[in-house]
Amino acid sequence: MSTYTKPVMLLLCGLMLLTLAIAVLNTLVPLWLAHENLPTWQVGMVGSSYFTGNLVGTLMTGWLIKRQGFNRSYYLASLIFAAGCAGLGLMTGFWSWMMWRFIAGIGCAMIWVVVESALMCSGTSRNRGRLLAAYMMVYYVGTVLGQLMISKMPTDLASVLPWATALTLTAILPLLFTRIVNDRSENQEATQVWPMLRLRHARLGVNGCIISGIVLGSLYGLMPLYLNHQGVSDAGIGFWMAVMVSAGIVGQWPVGRLADRFGRLLVLRVQVFIVILGCMAMLSHAAMGPTLFVLGAAGFTLYPVAMAWACEKVEHHQLVAMNQALLLSYTVGSLLGPTFTSMLMQSFSDSLLFVMIAGVAFVYLLMLLRKAGHHTTPVAHA
Repeated sequence: MSTYTKPVMLLLCGLMLLTLAIAVLNTLVPLWLAHENLPTWQVGMVGSSYFTGNLVGTLMTGWLIKRQGFNRSYYLASLIFAAGCAGLGLMTGFWSWMMWRFIAGIGCAMIWVVVESALMCSGTSRNRGRLLAAYMMVYYVGTVLGQLMISKMPTDLASVLPWATALTLTAILPLLFTRIVNDRSENQEATQVWPMLRLRHARLGVNGCIISGIVLGSLYGLMPLYLNHQGVSDAGIGFWMAVMVSAGIVGQWPVGRLADRFGRLLVLRVQVFIVILGCMAMLSHAAMGPTLFVLGAAGFTLYPVAMAWACEKVEHHQLVAMNQALLLSYTVGSLLGPTFTSMLMQSFSDSLLFVMIAGVAFVYLLMLLRKAGHHTTPVAHA
């Protein structure tokens, strides 16, 4: 049986279209707020409202999938995200944008849970790693293309929202031509999400997803603002964000291979150490191109390696529940990161963005340096 079946391919096509819209808005919303001269803490709060929506969407999607199935859940998630896009053009202001970004965050998280869970259920123990790798590659390629679109197209609100909303609605079309069936629904219904978070032997993986959320949430939400305050144009910001995410794409395959060969623990230690070095380089005003590439290559590959660590610790029928638990952990980190980092940036300086990222990375490095017990080299998941 082929790994990349028709439902899988159409699902990934829809994800690509959705990711383009998600990436464009994640970069431009902080810039639109900055152009309106909103204080940094309010920009951070709007970003946090999006990640709060992620948290709510993650919690409710498992229940929705069990009752409506993958296809209907995907349609609803896309419609909710489209509403969050269109709403930005209907009402302006801090409070209204917090609400619409919250709605967009719910839709976005629902999309992730539906797609990841559908891939998990479509795969087997032999090809699930390839499916997860394909998912990460599509997501990052879509993110890069979205950043490049920013650098080549008008970035004002009235120009972007119509085609971003239309792109989101178009992403519904691929799944109208196929049906994703969950053949293991009974086992998955018996598995709860919360016990997955308490598994002692998977704790470093869960913690890694939280740290990854803090790092990537801060980079996605506040790096455009940092570059804007440095005098970089909107097109330039899109380019530099694309450089950073492209490094994540380049790093996916070799990091996954190294983790398979040398174990997750060693690779995670090296990744976190490189994140710290990248932050120190940004603080010392080193060349931005190589620094952002190194930071992206290490930071954007943390989540799949940490996710693989945790997923290898559970039974087959627990994989979807563990996946939801890890996405929930990532979302909590994504919520906390921009909130506290934006407050520090507002009170002190923009450099606190990299101080904060380096600080949480150092804390995780200390966890990884503690005796972790025997850690076997796993089957590929990253």
